[in-house]
Amino acid sequence: MTDSASRALGAVIGSAVGDALGAPFEFGPENAFSARFPHPGHGGEMCGGGGWEPGEATDDTQMAVLVAESLLEHGGLELPDVFDRFRRWAAADPKDIGLQTEAVLSSGDPWDLAAALHFQTSQRAAGNGALMRAAPSAVCFALRGREATMDAARRLSALTHGDRAAWEGTAILHELIRVALTGTDPLTAVPDTLAAVHPDHRPRYATVLAPDWHPHQATEFNGAVWPCLGSAVWSLRSTSSYEEAVRAAIDLGGDTDTVAAVTGALAGAVYGIQGVPERWTEVLHVPLPGFGERVLRTPELADLTRRLLTVRA
Repeated sequence: MTDSASRALGAVIGSAVGDALGAPFEFGPENAFSARFPHPGHGGEMCGGGGWEPGEATDDTQMAVLVAESLLEHGGLELPDVFDRFRRWAAADPKDIGLQTEAVLSSGDPWDLAAALHFQTSQRAAGNGALMRAAPSAVCFALRGREATMDAARRLSALTHGDRAAWEGTAILHELIRVALTGTDPLTAVPDTLAAVHPDHRPRYATVLAPDWHPHQATEFNGAVWPCLGSAVWSLRSTSSYEEAVRAAIDLGGDTDTVAAVTGALAGAVYGIQGVPERWTEVLHVPLPGFGERVLRTPELADLTRRLLTVRA
């Protein structure tokens, strides 16, 4: 396996693992994960709970898979198809779905207007629901460079999130994963990445991505896109392994599945699939409501990832 393939597998599978690990601790207090599992490496962390089976991924990974399968079927970005897959999934009553995402997908409005119309009336669309599903698309567009990578992120985000803040956060994540896939430390790419962010949103992201920022300084719940991304970057910056990074992310409390999914994508791209513990990947599974009785496991996610690396559109 090449180094780049290992990092791509780490990003996609690492995101799914973080999602499944964090799900049972969602909306819980800080340090709940370490209180229950104080000794890293001893096992049992894929505990399930809160309606989730051990190793079961949530809407974060389910939507990521839908993006990946659309990219593969069409050889690139086909936004109406991605939206239709999302809508079919949402109509199948998944266990978890963000309130904003559900409102957009159930509105009956066209794919290219639904999110914008929702934002016009609600003025609330800066959640982390586009950030959470970004690992496969980041891998797919990585070879096309920064501009294409960030543009794809914005266009995919806009399907469900009308606030440009969500687009820019997802674009930053795409770019940091792209840099990590080359073997470069993504933290060193933060200044150049911020320079490519829309000026209206650059200051807020510069704050949460600063080396001295801590999640305790967040002014919003980490279900919002800014503190979610900032928390993931902090988790990577303050640790030295995939496992440590994901543990740190879950221990922040709050929206633990998504913060850990974003952290897992970044840390997986940095440390590669070999850094993701097998005791976590062996129980990982991703149900796909609305698409028969399909359940993807780690081998299927690995196959999706390898195929994404061949998309050149």
